Amino acid sequence: MSNLQSRILNHPLLRKYTALIHEDLSATYSRDLHKWLIVAPIVGVVTGLVTTLLAKIILSWMWPPILAYYLSHPLAIVPGLLVGFIITGLIMQYATPDPDEHSTEEIIRSYHEHQGHIQMRPFVPKLLAAITTVGFGGSAALEGPSIYGGGALGSWLWAKLRRFRLEPRDRRIILISGAAAGMAAVFRAPLTGLVFAIEMPYKDDLAHEALLPSLIASVVSYATLAAFLGAKPLFDFAATAGFSRRDLLWSALLGVICGGIVMAFDITFRRARTFAVRASIPHWVKLAIGGFLTGLCGLIFILLFKGPLIPLGPNYEAVNNILQNPHSSMELVVFGILKLAATLFSLGAGGVSAMFVPLFLTGGSFGTAFAQSIVHSATPDLYAAVGMAAFLAGGYKTPLTAVIFVAEATGGHPYIVPTLIGAAVAYAISGEASVSGDQRLHEAVQVAELARIPVHEVMQKQVISVQASRNLREFVDSVTAHHRHNVFPVYEGHQILGVISLWSLSKVPPQKWSQTTVRELTDRRVMKVPPDCDVMEALSLLMNQSGQHMLLVTSPTTGKLEGVVTKSDILSALRARGANGGSGHSK
Repeated sequence: MSNLQSRILNHPLLRKYTALIHEDLSATYSRDLHKWLIVAPIVGVVTGLVTTLLAKIILSWMWPPILAYYLSHPLAIVPGLLVGFIITGLIMQYATPDPDEHSTEEIIRSYHEHQGHIQMRPFVPKLLAAITTVGFGGSAALEGPSIYGGGALGSWLWAKLRRFRLEPRDRRIILISGAAAGMAAVFRAPLTGLVFAIEMPYKDDLAHEALLPSLIASVVSYATLAAFLGAKPLFDFAATAGFSRRDLLWSALLGVICGGIVMAFDITFRRARTFAVRASIPHWVKLAIGGFLTGLCGLIFILLFKGPLIPLGPNYEAVNNILQNPHSSMELVVFGILKLAATLFSLGAGGVSAMFVPLFLTGGSFGTAFAQSIVHSATPDLYAAVGMAAFLAGGYKTPLTAVIFVAEATGGHPYIVPTLIGAAVAYAISGEASVSGDQRLHEAVQVAELARIPVHEVMQKQVISVQASRNLREFVDSVTAHHRHNVFPVYEGHQILGVISLWSLSKVPPQKWSQTTVRELTDRRVMKVPPDCDVMEALSLLMNQSGQHMLLVTSPTTGKLEGVVTKSDILSALRARGANGGSGHSK
C-alpha cells in the first residue's frame, strides 16, 4: 500500500496539477485577506468593551446628574466647567508627552506620518481627560475618545498579533479598523463607523485598504456594545413621511446655507486652535479660559430660554428634544450659534474629544428652524436630517458618513435622497475648509505631477541582494541583521530570480532555517520594469491586487538589475518635490 501511495503521490500529472492549484491559490490569497477574519474581530471586541465603559461612565454615571444640577442651579455652570477643564488641562500637561495631540487628530496624524504607531503610555490619561472634558459639560461627545481609543488599541494589538502574518504596512490598516470600531460602537451604527474611518484621513478620497478589516471590526464592536447597552438607535426620529420635488429644491438651498456657515466655523476653529497651540501659557490655563467661556455659553442660553435644552455636554438628550418637542425658530437658531461657540471654546482651547455630535446637533437645530420659518413645512424632521448631514459633510469632509449616520443613528432612512443633496451641496460650498488640520488630499493628486518622470530618477541604485542558494540562517545573520529593509532581490548566479520578504520567514520555524534555502521562499512573481517606465505606471503596479512590495528595474537589453523601486521611494520623491515648491524633478 505504501508503494502504491508513493507512486500516486509522485505521479507527474498529479505533481503538475498540484503545482498549478498551488499557484492559483497563492494568487487568489496574495493579500492574506483571511488573516483579518481573526485579527479584526479581536480589535472589534476590545474596542467595543472600552467604548462600552466610556459610555457608561459619561452617559449613565456622570453627565445625567451634572446636567440636572446645572439646570436647577444655572449659576453653577461656569464654575463647574472651570473645574472640569482645569482638571483636563492638568492631566494633559503633566501626564502626556504632548498635550495638544489627542483624539481624532492623533489617529489621522499617525496614519499619515507614523505608519499607524500610537504611543500607549499616555493612553489612560487621555481617556481620563476626555471623560473630564465631556462629563463636566464641554461641548463635545464620546466619538473623540472612542475613535482615539479604538485606533490606539488597534495599533497596540498589531504588535501583539504579529504571529498572524501581519506586515508593517498592516499597522495603518488596524489603526483605521480600531477607529471604525470605536465610531460604530459609540453611535450604535456599524456602517457609519466603517465609512467614517475610511473617509477620515482624506478630504477627497478613501483609505480603501482598510475596508474589509474595518467592516469586520465595526460589526463586532457594535455587537459587543449592544450586548451590554442594547441596539436601539440613539436618537428617536419619526421620518415616516415622504418628500416631494419641492423638498429637494429646499434641501439644496439649506445645503448652501449650512455649507457657508460651517465653512466660516471651520476656518475660525482652525485659526483659534492654532492660536491656542502657539500661546506660551501653561496648558491648564488655556483650558481654564476655554472652560470659563464654554460655561458662559451655557449660562446665557439658560437665562434666555427656560427649559431642558442647554448647549453643553454630549447633548444626546438635546437631539431627541429638538426632534420631538416644539421650539421657536429663534430658540433653535440661538441654540445652534451658542453650540458652535461652546464647541469652539471647548475644543479650540484643547479639550479632549471631537465635534461630530456638536456639528450634527447644530445642523439639526438650524434645519428645523429653516423648515419652520422659511419652508413652513409639515415635516420639519426632514429638514433637520438635511441640516445634520450638511453640517457633518462640510465640517469633517465626510459626505458619505454624514448621510449614512443620519439614516443609521436616527432611523431616518426615508430621507436619504434629500440628505444626499444637502450634504453634497454643503461639501462643495465649504470647499477645502475642514475642522481637522491633519486631513489631506490623497497622495494620488500629487503623484499626477510625476507622470512624466521615469523610475530611474526615483529608484534605489544601491541594492542589497542575496543568493538563492544560501540558507535562511545565513540570510538572517549576514543580511537582515545589518540592513533595515523588508524585501531583498534574490539572484541565481548572475540572473535575477525574484525577491524574498522578511515576513515570509514566518512560514518556516526558526529551527529549520539552516535546512531551508532562500530559493524556497523566493517570490518569482515580482514585476520587472525598464528604467524609462513612467512613475505613475510603477505606482499602479505597486498598488494592484497582486500585492507587489517592490519592482525590479532591469535593462531591457541585458536583463541586468539596475535598481529597485517601492512605494516609499515614490513617496520620498513626492516629499522632495513638495519641499522644492512642486517644480522640477525629484533629483
